[in-house]
Amino acid sequence: MSLWDRILSIVAATGNALAGVVEAVRTLLEGDPETRRKVAFSVAMIALSAKMAKADGIVTEAEVSAFRDIFKFPDDQAQNVARLYNLARQDIAGYEAYAEKMASLCASCDQDCAMLEDIIDGLFHIAKSDGAVHDKEIAFLTRVAQIFRMEEQRFEAIKARHVHLDGADPYKVLGVSPKDDFSIIRRRYRVLVSENHPDMLVARGVPKELYAIANDRMAALNAAYEAIEKERRAA
Repeated sequence: MSLWDRILSIVAATGNALAGVVEAVRTLLEGDPETRRKVAFSVAMIALSAKMAKADGIVTEAEVSAFRDIFKFPDDQAQNVARLYNLARQDIAGYEAYAEKMASLCASCDQDCAMLEDIIDGLFHIAKSDGAVHDKEIAFLTRVAQIFRMEEQRFEAIKARHVHLDGADPYKVLGVSPKDDFSIIRRRYRVLVSENHPDMLVARGVPKELYAIANDRMAALNAAYEAIEKERRAA
């Protein structure tokens, strides 16, 4: 059974809506933590991306396409994924309720949970797909990050990878200060690279269908580090 078939079967068992899926994931997949993480992560991305796409009042084709860019699902699963996305758009449950339930499923239950950061990153990818991240979308993402107990600096680092009017600020992208010694910056960069290695993504339940998020993130981290290194060498 594919990931999407598994999610649909849980949706059907909980009344054909996503609102009760998170609790069902907690109980029905209790003996299978790896699948539980993958299903939980996917449900979060489906529900929150559908809600966020409506945050500025309009669900654009670009936003739907961006959702499909993140979820690299097989062609034979397109109908299942579309059904789940539409269920989330029509569900009357508020996005804050989804975010709170997802926070409770975080693997570590700690502040700045890596799995929850992956969700925020993916949501930014969708938000910027129509050419701009709108104020209402920023407010949506800020509130979700607060529910996820994410430190402001970490949220700003994620935002810096996606929202920049005059070019990305490499220091914000890495979450460091221009006043920091380069050795500190290099150490921070290496930690970020280690945290986002494919093996680490698997460990925290990111389905392989969503590795596009990690690829974009690594490209941004590498570009930021190279820009700072070039700047320091020229100084």
